Amino acid sequence: MTTSPMLARTRIKICGLTRAQDVRTSVRNGADALGFVFYPPSKRFVSAAHAAELCTDLPAFVSTVALFVNPEPQTVKDVLTTLRPSLLQFHGDEDPDFCASFGVPYLKAFRVGAPGLDTAVNVLTTCRPFSQAAGWLFDSYTAAFGGSGHGFDYALLADLQASLSPARPLILSGGLTAQNVQEAVRTLTPWAVDVSSGVEVGPGVKSEKKIEDFVQAVQQALPNPAL
Repeated sequence: MTTSPMLARTRIKICGLTRAQDVRTSVRNGADALGFVFYPPSKRFVSAAHAAELCTDLPAFVSTVALFVNPEPQTVKDVLTTLRPSLLQFHGDEDPDFCASFGVPYLKAFRVGAPGLDTAVNVLTTCRPFSQAAGWLFDSYTAAFGGSGHGFDYALLADLQASLSPARPLILSGGLTAQNVQEAVRTLTPWAVDVSSGVEVGPGVKSEKKIEDFVQAVQQALPNPAL
C-alpha cells in the first residue's frame, strides 16, 4: 500500500460548520481545517458573510475551506473576497481549468461509485486531469451533491493508491464516525479525513462530544503520531 507523501499523521477537516461554538470546539480539539458549504440546496449552507464572521478569531495554522458545487465564477469570487479561504473545494462537475482559474489552491472531490467511478482504473482516469489539485477527496456516490454521509468500498481506493507514482494527497470522506474512522485510516493511511454528518446531532449542528471522540480516534489510529 502506498501512503500519502510525507505522512506523519492524519489531518482532520470538520466540514459543514454553521455555528460559532462548533468552530471553537473544532479548533480546540485540534482540527486542521474547517469547511464551509456555499451550495444553497445544502442544509449546511452558509453565506460568505456568516462564514467570515465565524472565522474572525481563528488562530494561526487552521485552514479554511470553501466548498462549492458547480458554482458560477462570480459566486466563487465573492466568497474569496469576503472569506479569503485557504482552499477551495469543488464537489460537482467542474473541469480542471475552472478549478484552477481562481489562483487559489483547491481540492477536487470525486464521488466513488458514480457512473465511470466504479473501478480503480476509472477513478484514476477521472482524477489524473486534476493533477494540479492540492488533494483529491473521495466521497461516496448519492444523487445529492455536497457530501453523502455514506461510506464506500475502501478496496477501490487501496488499488488506486497502489497505482499512483508519485503518491498523491488523498482525503477520505463519506460516512466517517468515531466508531469507524480508525479502521479507515489504518486501511488507507490517507493524508486527511473529512467529516460532517459523523459529528452532528442534526444538519449543520455539531456535537461537542462527537467532535472530541472523532479527533481522538483519528489521533490514535496510527502508531507514533507526530508531536
